[in-house]
Amino acid sequence: MHPEVRQAGPGICPKCGMTLEPVIPELGDDADPEYLDFRRRFWWTLPLTVSVTVLAMSGHRLAWFDMAVQSWIELLLSVPIVLWAGWPFFVRAWRSVAGRSPNMWTLIALGTGSAFAYSVAATVAPQVFPDAFRSMGRVSVYYEATAVIISLTLLGQLLELKARSQTSAAIKSLLGLAPKTARRIRGDGTEEDVPLTHVHVGDLLRVRPGEKVPVDGVVTEGGSAVDESMLTGEPLPVSKRVGDRVIGATLNTHGAMVMRSERVGSATMLSQIVQMVAQAQRSKAPMQRMADWVAGYFVLAVVFVALATFFGWGLFGPEPRWVYGLINAVAVLIIACPCALGLATPMSIMVATGRGAGQGVLFRDAAAIENLRKVGTLIIDKTGTLTEGRPAFDRVVAAPGRDADEVLRLAASLDQGSEHPLADAIVRAARERGLVLDTPDDFESASGIGVLGSVAGRRLALGNGALMQQLGIPLDPLAEHAEALRAEGASVMHLAVDNQLFGLLAVSDPIKPSTSEALAALRAEGIRIVMATGDGLTTARSVGARLGIDEVYGEVKPADKLDLVRSLQERGEVVAMAGDGINDAPALAKADVGIAMGTGTDVAMNSAQVTLVKGDLRGIAVARALSEQTVRNMKQNLAFAFLYNALGIPVAAGVLFPFTGWLLSPLIAALAMSFSSASVIANALRLSRR
Repeated sequence: MHPEVRQAGPGICPKCGMTLEPVIPELGDDADPEYLDFRRRFWWTLPLTVSVTVLAMSGHRLAWFDMAVQSWIELLLSVPIVLWAGWPFFVRAWRSVAGRSPNMWTLIALGTGSAFAYSVAATVAPQVFPDAFRSMGRVSVYYEATAVIISLTLLGQLLELKARSQTSAAIKSLLGLAPKTARRIRGDGTEEDVPLTHVHVGDLLRVRPGEKVPVDGVVTEGGSAVDESMLTGEPLPVSKRVGDRVIGATLNTHGAMVMRSERVGSATMLSQIVQMVAQAQRSKAPMQRMADWVAGYFVLAVVFVALATFFGWGLFGPEPRWVYGLINAVAVLIIACPCALGLATPMSIMVATGRGAGQGVLFRDAAAIENLRKVGTLIIDKTGTLTEGRPAFDRVVAAPGRDADEVLRLAASLDQGSEHPLADAIVRAARERGLVLDTPDDFESASGIGVLGSVAGRRLALGNGALMQQLGIPLDPLAEHAEALRAEGASVMHLAVDNQLFGLLAVSDPIKPSTSEALAALRAEGIRIVMATGDGLTTARSVGARLGIDEVYGEVKPADKLDLVRSLQERGEVVAMAGDGINDAPALAKADVGIAMGTGTDVAMNSAQVTLVKGDLRGIAVARALSEQTVRNMKQNLAFAFLYNALGIPVAAGVLFPFTGWLLSPLIAALAMSFSSASVIANALRLSRR
């Protein structure tokens, strides 16, 4: 026995220098200070925004106040919205100006700031404005436009921060997989439960049936079958005997064993997957929308036109020329306020997201919708993605002179005493065929390589070739059948009755019925299909051959899938990754578009940008078509928004005045701004009817 480690506290392992506690990246969630701050600003000022809007739209009909008094009431209601709720946007705008990189925040600050400043001037000193700018007993004010823009912008930021915080849910789910304690064997042979952070390299740990393996290590006593599907993608439990390696957080199904810890804390495979997921999420480049690309130039153009309008009217216009200059400059800034521009892409994304949900495709963010149409290579996991992801009985092969149903009946009778997933598949198949099962006697597990027992007075053994070899039972009569079944990707078990080979039973992971149709549709769109799985290479090639996938990678670890995605991206390819397991999480997070099966793990869904609710790969073709339609709709919206500004800004500046005597008052500018926004929304809603 290994001597007890006296210094068992968490920190640095005295033997290997490893960090005993997993390295946990900072996690963003609802406790994110920025999210909480924006949520507070939004909800506290939303009633004020509604009140200002109601007064502006209906105050003259309700006649609750004199219109001049109403302007003061709207001012008081708007001050908290602009100076408190909207303050972060003005700070960002100032930073964009100071950094010489004007963007959408510059436009928002200019539009809302100018509308608010103009309205304050119209409320405090209405006498300086020409009579032409008076309506219903007061100079027109635009507090409601300012308030609504700020509230909508806050709402957009809340949704973005919420979506960003969900990426950390993958890491939280991964961390939750590890057991909290381990059962350590002391130097005197006694056992104690210790926190996982107190486990050191070299400690002997007992893993009982149904428990999770605490850390990475090697089996020193006993044996079992360990379900490693959560980390490796292998759908069937793996037999473990003395000398075999085990992985932390995997599930010991039924046998008892003792292991020696070799990798603890930050060195375990689980901790490394956590780090890979976190790094992949951080490495994602932020989505650059077309609106952002032109925003810098657009801001400069708007500011230049507004200044030119102010000085042009002030120097050359009719009296009161500087008042006309100020009013027309404000009209330019109001009509250029980026409502339509800001709504152009989010509205299309929102409608597309709702339509996708109705078709069983959940998009996490706009980047996924924009990028999916560009994908040229799709990497697909096997287990749970191409296949069902759970063992299913395949067939039975009886030895010469034996009956196939009797082989299945005896095997199922014995397996009634086992909790192994393969045993469950065999028992379920026998019952579906209506076979009458006997109760097994003297049942025992043979160290993860099979089971032994008696049924109706006959001695039975059911397991792999190692068990048959241990019992001295020749396999030659059915060796070719067994090899052919393995070549098809099946797990083969031998049944011996009274030390005579009785037959073979094959259990496999069946391919989903919709897989072939889905792959054919994707190939028709010119997408290259690559399969990468943690399953054995023989099984992977067998599945690939049946599905017509030429490029197959087997026995790949989570890091290998991540490297495969990265290498393809470095060659300039736009890569999507489809998977359902924890072992897929790093690659899903790194891919340009990560696609998770809704029937898979929460970790996979939290790491991906797209979730196929039904786990049906045909959803990828649906999502890709929706991506094409949405991007086309976004381009239409952006073109309309910019065309509107190109026509509206010169009119607001007063270019028609020398010819027609027409001036565009800020009121008409605000109405035109609202009309452009409504047009963009109407165009986006067309997506829901396709």
